[in-house]
Formats: sequence, structure tokens, C-alpha cells
Amino acid sequence: MFKVLVMDGISDMGIQLLYDAPDVEVDKKVGLSEDELVAIIPDYDAILVRSATKVTERIMNASSRLKVVGRAGVGVDNIDLEAATKRGIVVINAPDGNTIATCELTFAMMMSVARSIPQAYKKTVSGEWDRKTFVGVELRNKVLGVLGMGRIGSEVAKRAKAFGMEVLGYDPFLTEERAEKIGVKLGSVNDICAKADFITVHTPLTNETRHMISRPQFEIMKKGARIINCARGGIIDEMALIEAIETGIVAGAAFDVFESEPPAADHPFLNNPKVIVTPHLGASTVEAQENVAIDVSEEVLHILRDEPFKNAVNMPPVPANVLNALQPYFNLGEKLGVFLGQTIDGAVSEITVNFAGDLTDVDTSPLTRYIVKGVLQNQLEGVNIVNAMHLAKTRDISIVVQKSSSSKTFTNLLSVTLKTKNEQRTVAGTLLSGYGERIVQIGQYPVDIAPEGNLLLISHNDKPGIIGKVGTLLGNNDVNIATMQVGRKVIGGSAIMVLTTDKQTPPDVLEQLAKLPELTHIHELSL
Repeated sequence: MFKVLVMDGISDMGIQLLYDAPDVEVDKKVGLSEDELVAIIPDYDAILVRSATKVTERIMNASSRLKVVGRAGVGVDNIDLEAATKRGIVVINAPDGNTIATCELTFAMMMSVARSIPQAYKKTVSGEWDRKTFVGVELRNKVLGVLGMGRIGSEVAKRAKAFGMEVLGYDPFLTEERAEKIGVKLGSVNDICAKADFITVHTPLTNETRHMISRPQFEIMKKGARIINCARGGIIDEMALIEAIETGIVAGAAFDVFESEPPAADHPFLNNPKVIVTPHLGASTVEAQENVAIDVSEEVLHILRDEPFKNAVNMPPVPANVLNALQPYFNLGEKLGVFLGQTIDGAVSEITVNFAGDLTDVDTSPLTRYIVKGVLQNQLEGVNIVNAMHLAKTRDISIVVQKSSSSKTFTNLLSVTLKTKNEQRTVAGTLLSGYGERIVQIGQYPVDIAPEGNLLLISHNDKPGIIGKVGTLLGNNDVNIATMQVGRKVIGGSAIMVLTTDKQTPPDVLEQLAKLPELTHIHELSL
């Protein structure tokens, strides 16, 4: 018999599958402390939680029997993933269970901000019969901009079309072909801000998406636009939004999430009559809570019974001989993917990985997963080596793996190429004895760079004085250069320089660099 511990008030209907399983015994306990969990966890094969219980390294170390930790929801911030991976414990979540709930809340917020429903309700129940103040707008024939075309964004787009809306979609991995397939027009963030009557965001919160809509976007926005955020606080600059409302650019906003939750009592959203707020209710439906519990229960059973499973958010088991051969390359492969993912413009359509040398003697699929994870993680939240291939497939990204028996210059060489509609970029790396991980090729240029820290990748024309001008400008702005690599093929032709710096280069300094003559492209990278 497998023993499963269920905590945090997870829906009984959702875990009925576990109750009905002949080989499972279920205990349901709520509100246990870490000490109490440590005392009883040795008896259990699985533990199911929501967000209240923190599953710490100490708890996992107390059990030699624990095989799986299930999170009935999306986020796994309350579970120590590193500790679970070290102990071979699979951590699973339920990323699909709240898709419809969040999508429908988005539409509820859109309708509310279009017709001022909460404001009208408040006046009516207070005894005022005010029909003139609340003249709204229709959704029909309006342009909806959807920033983030994953599961939720795609469902929102589908329903918007039923309302007679024109849909513009943005996603860093959305190709024109896929956009056409789901019936939306592809556009950039600025395109959408300039054209949309309603804008809704459905991206994760990452360094790239934080304040994706801020003062520059509000300045080009169509007057009278309305903004909805049921995704993550911080994607939209809250203070810039208030300014846009006060200056008449934005007609209204509806937010289910805040940069800091709960918001401070004096948060300007809370007393602005043009802003509708709710307390992070995206997944708060009976159906969503049951769905996530059902999803995670099914996966727990698969894992306990040694059956194929999905939705794992940490490392799956890898045979010892394969792990020993590939593990030294895992970090390098991921860094190569991260490197390229930050240099490419446009939606990625193909990722090509080439293994040369001794790497061809083993199953390299685990290493491929690390590379794809690195490419995707710049724009997607929750990417891991288990779901990276699935996420690539859902975005119509082809994964091509090639193998060569030998490399002309290195014992082992790992090369990664990304393709978009308009460009192709390649980076290659290896492990050098005594030096560790190295990037040894960027495009056509040979280099020797440690894949770590803050990098500036600068494409330029090979002219005298260019390197000096770059160094002087950075020095004058207190950006210290740690190392520099220069690559070129012919004198006076195209070239690159790669600088490692002690800190990130401020945006205004990057703008100054872009104005220097002979510089063609500048990418700031963080590895």
C-alpha cells in the first residue's frame, strides 16, 4: 500500500481518485507545523499541498520513502525544488487546471471596465439612480491586444473573437503561422499599445516582462484604452498607469494582481474610481480547485505506480551511466541556450543542437532538454527540463538534434543554433581541462569566454578606434570591464567584441553605446 498525506484543505472531490485507489491509503491533515511533519513524514510515499504548507529540505530529508510532492496549483514556491531533486523526489504541479477560471475572470474584468459595473452597483445600492455617469463601450468591433499567447491568452483570444473583437497577439515564441492558425494578428508590444482598445496581459513575470507596459508604452497608447491584468503584478507599471489615467490616456483598468500583495492601504488603485480591483481571484472557482486536485492526484498515482507522468517541475530520473557522462555539460548547455535566447529577435521556429566527439556515445536527450530550457526561460516562467520540450512543441518550435563523430578543434563540442523567420544565430561551447566551461564560437567568430556574469555582445565594423571608444564610454559611466574578446574574419570587415563587466550596464549607457559610429548591434546578456 502507498500512503499519501493530503494537506491544506485540498478538495475531497478532487482527490476522490486517491480515495478510490485500491493500493493507496489517504490521510488528510491540515495545519501541521514543520516539526510535526518531520515526525510523521517517514510513513508516507507522497504528500499533496496547496500554498500554505512549506515542504522544506528538512522535511524531505526526514524520509527515505517519499517519492513525490504534489502541488494542487501552479506555483511551487513553497517547495524546495533543489532539495527534492537531490533526493530524487519528483515535484509535480497542475498548470492547466485554472486556465478557464483565469480566462473567464479576464472577461469578467473586461466587461466590468467597459461598463463600470462595480461602480454602478455601488451607487445603486447606496440609493442613487444614476444612469448618465455610466455610459460604457461595447466590445464588438473593438481591438483586443493579448500580451502572452500561452494557454490562458489563447483561450481569451478565442472568446474575444466570439464577441466580435479583432485580436492582436504578442508572444516571443508566437510565429506568424501559429498566429494565423489560432486566428489572431501578430504584433509587437508597441504595435498593440498603439492600436488596441483593450489590452490584457498573460505573461509570466520575468526580468524581460517586468514593467512591459510602462510610461513609454502609455505615451503611444490609443486614447481611451482600457487595461486588464489577471496574470502577475509587476507586468504593468502601476504608478505609470495611474499617471496615464489622470492624463486621460487610459479610460479604465481592472487588476486582479498587484506588485505587492496585499496592497498597501494607501495604494492609488484602491481609491481611484476608474480602477477595478479584486484580491487575486484568478484560480478561485470551485471547478478550478477541483481540477487542480484531480490533475495532481492522477499524476501522483502514475508516479507511485512507476507509470509515465507529466507536469514534473524538477529533474526526472536519468540512468547513472548517462548522468555521469552528461552532468558536466548540463550547466554549459543551459548557458548556451540562455545566451542565444537573449540575442535573438523574433519568434524562434527551430532549435538545432549539434553534439560532436564523445558526447555522441550516449543518449543526449537529457542534455538537449537543458539547452531548450535555457532558450525558453528568458521569456517563459516555470520552464524546466521536464516540460521544456512540451512547451517548445506547443509553440511550434522544431528541435533538431545532430551528431558528429569528431570535432576539428575540440574533443567535445556542443553547438546550438536558433532560427527565426529573419535570422539564424549560433553559439558553441566546450569543457576545457583546467578552465572549465567555455564559449568558443559565436556565429562565425572564434572566442574564448567563460559563460557567466554580465556580458555585452557588440557587433561592429572593424575600424580603428572602435574598441577605445567603447571602453572610454563605459569607463566614463563607471562600468568596469573585466575581460574583452574580439573576433573578426577579415581586416576592415564585420567583427564582434564581447565584454564581461562587473555590473549590468544601465539603459542610458546602452543608448549612448548604440549611438557610436560603426556599432551595428548591442546585446546585454546575463548568464
